[in-house]
Parts: sequence; C-alpha cells; structure tokens
Amino acid sequence: MRRLWLAAMAAVMCAFSTASWAADPYVAYVMGYFTESPQGSGNDYGLHLAYSTDGLNWVPLNSNNAVVYPKLGQPGLRDPFILRKNDGSFVVMATNMSGTDFANSNSEYIHVWDSADLRTFTNERLARLNTSGMHTWAPEAFYDASRGQYAVIWSGNATSSYHQIFVNYTSDFINFGASQVFFYPGFSPLDATMHVNGGVNYLYYKRESDNKLMGTRSSTLTPRSFDANTYAGPIGSTVIEAPIVVKKLNENRWYLYGDSYVPINGEFYAWQTTDIASGTWTALDKKNYTQPLNSKHATVTPITQAELDNLVAAWGNPTWNRIKSFNFGDYYVRHSAFQGRLDPYPFDPYRDSQWRIVPGLADASGVSFESVNFPGYYLRHANFNLVLNQSDNTNTFKADATFYKVVGLADGTWSSFRSYNFPSMYIRHANFVLRIDPISTTTEKQDATFNVVR
Repeated sequence: MRRLWLAAMAAVMCAFSTASWAADPYVAYVMGYFTESPQGSGNDYGLHLAYSTDGLNWVPLNSNNAVVYPKLGQPGLRDPFILRKNDGSFVVMATNMSGTDFANSNSEYIHVWDSADLRTFTNERLARLNTSGMHTWAPEAFYDASRGQYAVIWSGNATSSYHQIFVNYTSDFINFGASQVFFYPGFSPLDATMHVNGGVNYLYYKRESDNKLMGTRSSTLTPRSFDANTYAGPIGSTVIEAPIVVKKLNENRWYLYGDSYVPINGEFYAWQTTDIASGTWTALDKKNYTQPLNSKHATVTPITQAELDNLVAAWGNPTWNRIKSFNFGDYYVRHSAFQGRLDPYPFDPYRDSQWRIVPGLADASGVSFESVNFPGYYLRHANFNLVLNQSDNTNTFKADATFYKVVGLADGTWSSFRSYNFPSMYIRHANFVLRIDPISTTTEKQDATFNVVR
C-alpha cells in the first residue's frame, strides 16, 4: 500500500491550478511512513517522517519516533500519504487501521489531518469514503484540473476475492462525493499510486495474482481510462507491494520503490529509469539507497530548503548511526551475542545495529562505537576479532576501542576505520564476522569499506 508522489509539483500546480501560491525551489524530499520489524520490536503505527536530498538516502526525524498518532478511529494508522495542496499547505491521509489484523479491517473511514508545515497537525477527522462495508486501504490524492477537484483513490474489496481502486472527489477533504470505480484492469489491483504531469499520466500498483508491480497510463484522469493501458511490469522478484515513484529533482530520472512483504517484512527494493514512458526499470544495488529504519508503506513529496530546515529544527536528526557494508549493500554492522558482525537488513532486535559514534576513547581525533541498547559497551578488538564489551576504563580497553575514520579503501565517498593501536590494520568483515586485519587485495578493501548512515 504505497504511493507515488506527484512529481514536478510546481509544474503541476501551474498547469492544473489557478492558485496564487508559488513555492521556493524544491531541494529535498520528505517521506512519511509507519514502522514494522520482522519480530515486531519496531512496530509503531503513528506517522513517522524522514528527509532526503537525493531521493535515495533517508534520514529519520525525531529519532525515528512518530510525530503524530490518531486520536479518532483506530488507535493507529497504516499507509500514510502526504499531499501538498494548491495553496501550499499539506493534507495527510492514512488507512484507519492499527497493527496487522487485515481480515477484520473493514473501516469505511480514513484518517485525515491538515498541516501547514508538517510540524503541527490540525483538524484531525475521520473521512467516510464508502457506505458499503468495504475497507478503505492506502488512500492517495491528486488534483484533477478538468474537474477543479481533488481525487482521493483507495483500495477496496469489491468482493472477497479481489480488489478494485475506487475514487471520491472533494474540494476541501471534508466533504466527499460518492465513491466510484477508478481502476479495474480485470484482475485484482492494490496500492495504486499516481504520477500526474498534465500530459500522459501514470498509475502504478501491485498485481495481487503474482505480487508484482505494474504500470499503466492514460492521457486523461477519467475513471476507468487506465484500465486497458498496461505498459510496464511485472516488476520485482519477490512479493512486492506499495509502489512509490520519485522524480529526481532537476534531473530526468525517476526512482521506483517497492516494499517487500515476504519472506522479509519491511525491506525496500528500488529501480530507476531516465524514461518513465518506456516502462523499463533497472534495479539499483542496495548500497546505493538507504531506507528509514523499519519503514513501511511510505509516501514522498518534495520540499523547499526552508521547509527542510524547519523540519530538522522541530524534530531533530537521530543521535545514533547505522553502518552499512560496501560489498553487501543490504548488510549492516551489528552486535549479536556480544560479537561484532554483519547481517542483512531488516532484523530484530533492530537496536543491535544502532551506534553512537563518539570521540575515540584513546584519542579524541579518532572514533569509538558505543552500543545504543547497551550503553557503556563499545566495539573493541580482542585477538583481532571485534567484540562488544563494557568499558573498564583501562588504557588497553580504550586503545582497543579506538579507530581512525579514513577515506574508504574501495570507494572514496565511503569510509574505512583504521585501528588505533594496530595502525596497519582496518576493520573488515570475513564470513560476516568483524575483525581487524592488514588490507591489500581488492576484496579485502571492499570488506573494509563502510558507509555511516542514519
């Protein structure tokens, strides 16, 4: 249940609206999401926010804690969507559902908030989109200039065996017209997301028969006009849902995200294209993008520099980091049974991969890695293996736990970590276990290269 933000929003507003609001240039993106982790320790059904300046690498705000929870309806949300309206303010919508009880989630309502800046959320309300007992999952909205109204599309269970995508029209997100079928290609679609550009419009969705992403298009926004125009897909090699399409700012490039559900819950996959009309997407190496920790069913919209600055001022950057492997791009440094190692994201306990990178215990110009969930415990080398030990405040411990952050041995935009007391040795992984070794070969350089992310 995912969405695709309305790319090239400034052009959309000029083409589709007579609104007088004019934005400053967009320089970044904000992502909204909820969180789940494989064993549930990271489950949180409030609205979370993250930002990115490149559309690929995301920094959670508020230390990856929610910024607002519903007070009406279900005590939680799924599938948030953020729309910038024609007046420059935002509306936030979400599925009225907490947790994972999909079988009994038949709410006819969605959560709705207004927001001037994504720092305050006002006028919370439940919007009823149907009266037929269908669930209303994954709401998304776009402006339809031909009608002079916003269209809210959502996934509903037309029968017990298949979904359709429905639409309600509104001018104020308070009063909604009757629902009608917007998209039904003859099989069950889910999680529709729109890319509206004033010419050819694109709709991406999950095909439930094989859990792959598909794309269709239409020169109009008329209901049912997308039904017979499939042009992209199937996309994905596992169970993929909730597409997001992000147009790169100031560049003719698009990113397509999909959310895996099984075998691992909450893992993003990504593709890119320089020609969305072609329907051809190339998979991205996971080392090239970093999703917010435990993020699920996201929404992305562009923001200005002032909006970005205000969001960071309001919510703050995380006080912790994660450390990503260069040659295993979906693997992160963690501790397990007090051993330093690499494991594939996502996993529980997820806090095992969170580190406070502090001034080096033996030399403040270096760094030491303090565990978030074991405060006072640090990664150190012992017999050249990295282990997590509680500091005993001895000089030996401090030396073993201190490293110098240097230019990445395999990639100058990444980092490597040289041992303080064994200056010819670097942190590396070998069979996914962390240790320090002298480095010479290409493989060793890759093993010893990491990216510090949030």
